[in-house]
Amino acid sequence: MKIFRELWVQVLVAVALGLIVGAIWPVFGASLKPLGDAFVKLVKMAVAPVIFCTVAAGIAHMGDLKAVGRLGVRTLVYFEVMSTFALAVGLGVGELLHPGRGFNINPATLDPKAVADYAAKAAHGQSVVDYLLHLIPDTFLGAFADGDLLQVLVIAVLTGFACTKMGAFGIKTAGVLDGIAQVFFGIIGVIVRLAPIGAFGAMAYTIGKFGVASLRNLGALVGTFYLTSALFVLIVLGAVAALSGFSVLKFLRYIREELLIVLGASSSEAALPLIIAKLQRLGAGKTTVGLVVPTGYSFNLDGTNIYMTLATLFLAQATNIHLSWQQELTLLGVAMLTSKGASGVSGAGFITLAATLAVIPDLPIAALGLLLGVDRFMSQCRALTNFIGNGIGTLVIARWEGDLDRDKLRAELDRGPGGDPEGLLETALPG
Repeated sequence: MKIFRELWVQVLVAVALGLIVGAIWPVFGASLKPLGDAFVKLVKMAVAPVIFCTVAAGIAHMGDLKAVGRLGVRTLVYFEVMSTFALAVGLGVGELLHPGRGFNINPATLDPKAVADYAAKAAHGQSVVDYLLHLIPDTFLGAFADGDLLQVLVIAVLTGFACTKMGAFGIKTAGVLDGIAQVFFGIIGVIVRLAPIGAFGAMAYTIGKFGVASLRNLGALVGTFYLTSALFVLIVLGAVAALSGFSVLKFLRYIREELLIVLGASSSEAALPLIIAKLQRLGAGKTTVGLVVPTGYSFNLDGTNIYMTLATLFLAQATNIHLSWQQELTLLGVAMLTSKGASGVSGAGFITLAATLAVIPDLPIAALGLLLGVDRFMSQCRALTNFIGNGIGTLVIARWEGDLDRDKLRAELDRGPGGDPEGLLETALPG
């Protein structure tokens, strides 16, 4: 049937098969984890070169350094406003619905060994100065070897600035970078065809390893988190999208393939190159997309922010620990900083949560053990919400910058997504 040639259908079928395999043969399902890991690694292999070439060439062609600086400031302002709002939403829903009520767990009975590794990683958190210094790679190629997107972004911006100062040679260099980008987008076009296999392996592992039964005891938290995230996307981000002239529902339909890939892989980075291409197809400028999307992977994590405040309140309620309004405000302020250290990788939000709990001495970090069984399911929702928030944020900032073809945006959203990933990626190549 023709419909089964569509990538999103293939991924959806693969996710369903993964659920079945993980539920019926849990041991075998858990053993399929390498399939999902391999797909994510293949995509991440090509992400850094794509970001570097797109941003550096875009700035070089742009030639206006003041415009680049203005774009950076506006991007960070938007991210901070939306992140703070997401944190407040998680806090408000936690207070309203009380998902942890009724657990009555004695903190003294919790086993700190279960979360010792996460606590250790959280304890090695960076100061502001350390974080800023970390943005500078030890070597030029070191950023690419480590796959650190912010380091790659810094190098790309510097390279683009240098090209603008080199006249005709700089323009020629930008053309070379455009050509290299063609190669890596071509590689991604091949890799993305493996998405169904990766989604199948990752979903089979999740269900086989943790089991749907693990949701039973913590169903209130998981359900509350998914509901809160869905309402945040539809109402908050929907309002932001409407003010910017497009429908959030049409946008979600347009990126359905990428959403299924993120769901299966439990990582928003798995679909990063595809969302870059689709945002450009929707009419956002190449430079804006190249700067905003990778920056958003560290600074615009709406799902992670909702999770951090909501999960903290859940743990406090489950262990009968009352938080004063002063503690909740402190939690909100600290989470605004610690959330910036999370990335698109599965499990990063859990480590960030461990670091955030340090501001509430009455709440033992061992309480995190209550979430271990369902964190993988929570991670999928975090990744999806982060991904959607970054896509919408990029279009909003592009319009703010006057770098969005609004007629093209409306036409593309009305037309819907194409089913050919190679054809999609060709739209991200230089004209």
